[in-house]
Amino acid sequence: MSTYTPISYTSGDGLALYARDYAATASPGAAPGPARLPVICIHGLTRNSSDFDEVAPVIAALGRRVIAVDVRGRGHSARDPNPANYSPMVYAGDIIKLMNDLGIARAVFIGTSMGGLITMTLAARRLDLIAAAIINDIGPVMSPRGLDRIAGYAGKSAAVASWPEAASHVRDINLCAFPANSDDEWDKWARRAFEQRDDGLLSPRYDPNIAHALQTGKLPPTSLAARMAFRRLARRRPTLLVRGTLSDLVEPEQAVWMRKAAPELQYVEVPNVGHAPMLTEPEALDAIRAFLAQVP
Repeated sequence: MSTYTPISYTSGDGLALYARDYAATASPGAAPGPARLPVICIHGLTRNSSDFDEVAPVIAALGRRVIAVDVRGRGHSARDPNPANYSPMVYAGDIIKLMNDLGIARAVFIGTSMGGLITMTLAARRLDLIAAAIINDIGPVMSPRGLDRIAGYAGKSAAVASWPEAASHVRDINLCAFPANSDDEWDKWARRAFEQRDDGLLSPRYDPNIAHALQTGKLPPTSLAARMAFRRLARRRPTLLVRGTLSDLVEPEQAVWMRKAAPELQYVEVPNVGHAPMLTEPEALDAIRAFLAQVP
Protein backbone atom coordinates (compact mmCIF):
# COMPACT_ATOMS: atom_id res chain seq x y z
CA MET A 1 0.00 0.00 0.00
CA SER A 2 1.44 3.37 -1.04
CA THR A 3 2.02 5.86 1.76
CA TYR A 4 1.75 9.52 0.87
CA THR A 5 0.63 12.85 2.27
CA PRO A 6 -2.14 14.67 0.38
CA ILE A 7 -1.28 18.21 -0.71
CA SER A 8 -3.91 20.85 -1.39
CA TYR A 9 -2.86 24.07 -3.09
CA THR A 10 -4.40 26.85 -5.14
CA SER A 11 -3.58 27.77 -8.71
CA GLY A 12 -2.77 31.32 -9.73
CA ASP A 13 -6.34 31.75 -10.97
CA GLY A 14 -7.89 30.39 -7.77
CA LEU A 15 -8.59 26.75 -8.65
CA ALA A 16 -8.23 24.15 -5.88
CA LEU A 17 -5.59 21.61 -6.89
CA TYR A 18 -4.26 18.37 -5.41
CA ALA A 19 -1.08 16.29 -5.32
CA ARG A 20 0.36 13.29 -3.51
CA ASP A 21 3.61 13.73 -1.59
CA TYR A 22 5.73 10.59 -1.08
CA ALA A 23 8.55 11.18 1.42
CA ALA A 24 12.02 9.98 0.53
CA THR A 25 12.89 6.70 2.21
CA ALA A 26 16.11 4.72 2.50
CA SER A 27 16.99 1.06 2.80
CA PRO A 28 17.30 -0.13 6.41
CA GLY A 29 20.88 0.24 7.63
CA ALA A 30 21.93 2.41 4.70
CA ALA A 31 24.26 5.28 5.55
CA PRO A 32 22.69 8.71 5.01
CA GLY A 33 23.82 10.37 1.79
CA PRO A 34 23.44 13.80 0.24
CA ALA A 35 19.93 15.08 -0.33
CA ARG A 36 18.64 14.16 -3.78
CA LEU A 37 16.50 16.36 -5.97
CA PRO A 38 12.76 15.61 -5.76
CA VAL A 39 10.80 14.03 -8.58
CA ILE A 40 7.55 15.51 -9.92
CA CYS A 41 5.27 13.06 -11.76
CA ILE A 42 2.64 14.27 -14.23
CA HIS A 43 0.03 11.89 -15.66
CA GLY A 44 -1.64 11.55 -19.05
CA LEU A 45 -4.72 13.22 -20.53
CA THR A 46 -7.55 11.28 -18.85
CA ARG A 47 -5.54 9.89 -15.94
CA ASN A 48 -4.59 11.11 -12.47
CA SER A 49 -1.92 10.87 -9.77
CA SER A 50 -2.89 7.32 -8.80
CA ASP A 51 -1.15 6.07 -11.95
CA PHE A 52 2.11 6.55 -10.05
CA ASP A 53 1.07 4.76 -6.87
CA GLU A 54 3.37 1.82 -7.61
CA VAL A 55 6.39 3.51 -9.17
CA ALA A 56 6.47 6.48 -6.75
CA PRO A 57 7.44 4.37 -3.69
CA VAL A 58 10.19 2.71 -5.75
CA ILE A 59 11.66 6.12 -6.55
CA ALA A 60 11.17 7.32 -2.97
CA ALA A 61 13.21 4.32 -1.83
CA LEU A 62 16.11 5.76 -3.85
CA GLY A 63 16.16 8.68 -1.43
CA ARG A 64 14.04 11.10 -3.44
CA ARG A 65 10.85 12.89 -2.49
CA VAL A 66 8.17 12.20 -5.09
CA ILE A 67 5.22 14.46 -5.84
CA ALA A 68 2.49 13.13 -8.13
CA VAL A 69 0.01 15.76 -9.24
CA ASP A 70 -3.63 15.70 -10.25
CA VAL A 71 -3.66 18.12 -13.19
CA ARG A 72 -6.63 20.52 -13.06
CA GLY A 73 -9.84 18.82 -14.08
CA ARG A 74 -8.65 15.37 -12.97
CA GLY A 75 -8.80 13.30 -9.80
CA HIS A 76 -9.12 15.44 -6.67
CA SER A 77 -8.27 18.69 -8.47
CA ALA A 78 -11.18 20.99 -9.23
CA ARG A 79 -12.76 21.21 -12.65
CA ASP A 80 -12.15 24.45 -14.49
CA PRO A 81 -15.27 26.39 -15.54
CA ASN A 82 -13.32 27.67 -18.55
CA PRO A 83 -12.39 24.75 -20.86
CA ALA A 84 -9.86 26.97 -22.64
CA ASN A 85 -7.67 26.63 -19.54
CA TYR A 86 -7.17 22.94 -20.25
CA SER A 87 -3.91 23.57 -22.06
CA PRO A 88 -0.23 22.72 -21.48
CA MET A 89 0.65 26.38 -20.92
CA VAL A 90 -1.87 26.70 -18.06
CA TYR A 91 -0.90 23.29 -16.65
CA ALA A 92 2.76 24.34 -16.64
CA GLY A 93 1.79 27.46 -14.70
CA ASP A 94 0.13 25.24 -12.09
CA ILE A 95 3.34 23.23 -11.71
CA ILE A 96 5.34 26.43 -11.26
CA LYS A 97 2.90 27.54 -8.55
CA LEU A 98 3.18 24.17 -6.77
CA MET A 99 6.97 24.34 -6.80
CA ASN A 100 6.92 27.89 -5.46
CA ASP A 101 4.49 26.91 -2.68
CA LEU A 102 6.67 23.95 -1.67
CA GLY A 103 9.95 25.82 -1.96
CA ILE A 104 11.28 23.51 -4.67
CA ALA A 105 13.86 25.27 -6.84
CA ARG A 106 14.64 22.34 -9.15
CA ALA A 107 13.23 18.88 -9.74
CA VAL A 108 13.44 15.84 -11.94
CA PHE A 109 10.27 15.46 -14.01
CA ILE A 110 8.49 12.32 -15.12
CA GLY A 111 5.79 13.09 -17.66
CA THR A 112 3.52 10.45 -19.15
CA SER A 113 1.90 11.41 -22.46
CA MET A 114 0.27 14.80 -21.74
CA GLY A 115 2.56 15.05 -18.71
CA GLY A 116 5.51 14.98 -21.09
CA LEU A 117 3.98 17.79 -23.15
CA ILE A 118 3.60 19.79 -19.93
CA THR A 119 7.25 19.10 -19.10
CA MET A 120 8.35 20.33 -22.53
CA THR A 121 6.18 23.42 -22.13
CA LEU A 122 7.80 24.06 -18.76
CA ALA A 123 11.22 23.73 -20.43
CA ALA A 124 10.26 26.50 -22.84
CA ARG A 125 9.11 28.76 -19.99
CA ARG A 126 11.32 27.89 -17.04
CA LEU A 127 14.12 25.53 -17.92
CA ASP A 128 15.83 26.50 -14.65
CA LEU A 129 13.21 24.46 -12.76
CA ILE A 130 14.12 21.24 -14.58
CA ALA A 131 17.20 19.26 -13.58
CA ALA A 132 16.37 16.26 -15.77
CA ALA A 133 13.33 14.70 -17.40
CA ILE A 134 11.80 11.34 -18.25
CA ILE A 135 9.21 11.63 -21.01
CA ASN A 136 6.97 8.59 -21.27
CA ASP A 137 5.74 7.69 -24.76
CA ILE A 138 5.36 11.25 -25.98
CA GLY A 139 7.26 13.82 -27.98
CA PRO A 140 6.97 16.95 -30.11
CA VAL A 141 6.03 14.79 -33.10
CA MET A 142 3.13 12.38 -32.63
CA SER A 143 1.47 9.83 -34.85
CA PRO A 144 -1.98 10.91 -36.10
CA ARG A 145 -3.04 7.29 -35.65
CA GLY A 146 -2.60 7.49 -31.90
CA LEU A 147 -4.15 10.93 -31.63
CA ASP A 148 -7.22 9.73 -33.52
CA ARG A 149 -7.58 6.71 -31.24
CA ILE A 150 -7.37 8.83 -28.07
CA ALA A 151 -9.82 11.38 -29.51
CA GLY A 152 -12.21 8.51 -30.08
CA TYR A 153 -12.71 7.89 -26.36
CA ALA A 154 -11.40 10.87 -24.36
CA GLY A 155 -14.25 12.85 -22.83
CA LYS A 156 -16.86 10.39 -24.08
CA SER A 157 -16.96 7.81 -21.28
CA ALA A 158 -20.41 7.48 -19.71
CA ALA A 159 -21.24 6.51 -16.14
CA VAL A 160 -21.41 2.77 -15.46
CA ALA A 161 -23.26 0.73 -12.84
CA SER A 162 -20.57 -1.54 -11.39
CA TRP A 163 -16.82 -2.06 -10.99
CA PRO A 164 -16.82 -5.06 -13.39
CA GLU A 165 -18.49 -2.83 -15.97
CA ALA A 166 -15.89 -0.11 -15.36
CA ALA A 167 -13.08 -2.66 -15.74
CA SER A 168 -14.62 -3.89 -19.00
CA HIS A 169 -14.78 -0.33 -20.29
CA VAL A 170 -11.14 0.36 -19.43
CA ARG A 171 -10.12 -2.95 -20.99
CA ASP A 172 -11.96 -2.20 -24.25
CA ILE A 173 -10.12 1.11 -24.59
CA ASN A 174 -6.66 -0.10 -23.65
CA LEU A 175 -6.42 -3.75 -24.69
CA CYS A 176 -4.56 -2.83 -27.88
CA ALA A 177 -1.83 -1.25 -25.75
CA PHE A 178 -1.74 -3.81 -22.93
CA PRO A 179 -2.60 -7.20 -24.46
CA ALA A 180 -1.09 -9.11 -21.53
CA ASN A 181 -3.03 -7.40 -18.72
CA SER A 182 -4.88 -9.72 -16.34
CA ASP A 183 -8.45 -9.24 -15.09
CA ASP A 184 -7.03 -8.11 -11.74
CA GLU A 185 -4.97 -5.46 -13.52
CA TRP A 186 -8.01 -4.13 -15.39
CA ASP A 187 -9.90 -3.92 -12.09
CA LYS A 188 -7.00 -1.94 -10.61
CA TRP A 189 -7.06 0.43 -13.59
CA ALA A 190 -10.82 0.90 -13.27
CA ARG A 191 -10.52 1.88 -9.61
CA ARG A 192 -7.93 4.49 -10.56
CA ALA A 193 -9.96 5.83 -13.47
CA PHE A 194 -13.50 5.85 -11.99
CA GLU A 195 -15.12 7.12 -8.80
CA GLN A 196 -18.46 6.37 -7.18
CA ARG A 197 -21.06 9.14 -7.26
CA ASP A 198 -23.75 9.89 -4.69
CA ASP A 199 -26.30 8.02 -6.83
CA GLY A 200 -24.16 4.87 -6.76
CA LEU A 201 -23.06 5.05 -10.40
CA LEU A 202 -19.37 5.17 -11.33
CA SER A 203 -18.08 8.00 -13.48
CA PRO A 204 -14.64 8.86 -14.90
CA ARG A 205 -12.41 10.92 -12.62
CA TYR A 206 -12.02 13.78 -15.05
CA ASP A 207 -13.90 16.65 -16.62
CA PRO A 208 -15.05 15.66 -20.14
CA ASN A 209 -14.03 19.14 -21.34
CA ILE A 210 -10.34 18.25 -20.99
CA ALA A 211 -10.56 16.57 -24.41
CA HIS A 212 -11.95 19.59 -26.26
CA ALA A 213 -8.66 20.57 -27.94
CA LEU A 214 -8.02 17.01 -29.10
CA GLN A 215 -11.54 16.43 -30.41
CA THR A 216 -11.61 19.73 -32.30
CA GLY A 217 -8.23 19.23 -33.93
CA LYS A 218 -6.55 22.00 -31.96
CA LEU A 219 -3.81 19.62 -30.82
CA PRO A 220 -1.72 19.05 -33.98
CA PRO A 221 0.62 16.06 -34.36
CA THR A 222 3.52 18.51 -34.32
CA SER A 223 4.34 22.21 -34.24
CA LEU A 224 7.40 24.40 -34.45
CA ALA A 225 6.92 25.47 -30.81
CA ALA A 226 6.77 21.83 -29.64
CA ARG A 227 9.88 20.87 -31.59
CA MET A 228 11.79 23.87 -30.22
CA ALA A 229 10.69 23.08 -26.65
CA PHE A 230 11.81 19.47 -27.02
CA ARG A 231 15.22 20.47 -28.36
CA ARG A 232 15.62 22.98 -25.54
CA LEU A 233 14.86 20.29 -22.98
CA ALA A 234 16.68 17.29 -24.44
CA ARG A 235 19.79 19.16 -25.55
CA ARG A 236 20.27 21.07 -22.32
CA ARG A 237 19.06 18.66 -19.67
CA PRO A 238 19.52 14.90 -19.20
CA THR A 239 16.44 13.36 -20.80
CA LEU A 240 15.19 9.79 -21.08
CA LEU A 241 12.54 8.74 -23.59
CA VAL A 242 10.50 5.67 -22.62
CA ARG A 243 8.58 4.12 -25.50
CA GLY A 244 6.21 1.18 -25.63
CA THR A 245 7.00 -1.05 -28.60
CA LEU A 246 3.28 -1.25 -29.47
CA SER A 247 2.77 2.51 -29.16
CA ASP A 248 0.56 4.13 -31.80
CA LEU A 249 1.42 7.64 -30.59
CA VAL A 250 5.22 7.43 -30.67
CA GLU A 251 5.84 5.01 -33.49
CA PRO A 252 9.36 4.16 -34.72
CA GLU A 253 9.27 7.10 -37.13
CA GLN A 254 8.68 9.62 -34.34
CA ALA A 255 11.26 7.99 -32.06
CA VAL A 256 13.88 8.18 -34.81
CA TRP A 257 13.14 11.88 -35.32
CA MET A 258 13.53 12.61 -31.62
CA ARG A 259 16.81 10.73 -31.32
CA LYS A 260 18.24 12.59 -34.33
CA ALA A 261 17.03 15.95 -33.03
CA ALA A 262 18.67 15.32 -29.63
CA PRO A 263 21.64 12.93 -30.01
CA GLU A 264 22.21 12.86 -26.23
CA LEU A 265 18.67 11.61 -25.61
CA GLN A 266 18.65 8.39 -23.61
CA TYR A 267 16.19 5.78 -24.81
CA VAL A 268 14.48 2.59 -23.68
CA GLU A 269 11.74 0.46 -25.20
CA VAL A 270 9.22 -1.52 -23.15
CA PRO A 271 8.21 -4.73 -24.97
CA ASN A 272 4.61 -5.80 -25.60
CA VAL A 273 3.22 -2.51 -24.28
CA GLY A 274 1.67 0.39 -26.16
CA HIS A 275 0.70 3.90 -25.14
CA ALA A 276 1.77 4.51 -22.50
CA PRO A 277 3.96 2.25 -20.31
CA MET A 278 2.99 2.27 -16.63
CA LEU A 279 6.72 2.55 -15.73
CA THR A 280 6.43 -0.48 -13.45
CA GLU A 281 7.63 -2.79 -16.23
CA PRO A 282 11.11 -4.22 -15.48
CA GLU A 283 12.67 -2.54 -18.51
CA ALA A 284 11.22 0.83 -17.55
CA LEU A 285 12.18 0.53 -13.88
CA ASP A 286 15.75 -0.48 -14.71
CA ALA A 287 16.10 2.48 -17.06
CA ILE A 288 14.60 4.90 -14.51
CA ARG A 289 16.92 3.71 -11.75
CA ALA A 290 19.98 4.02 -14.00
CA PHE A 291 18.88 7.46 -15.21
CA LEU A 292 18.22 8.80 -11.71
CA ALA A 293 21.62 7.54 -10.59
CA GLN A 294 23.14 10.10 -12.97
CA VAL A 295 21.18 13.03 -11.51
CA PRO A 296 21.96 14.90 -8.24
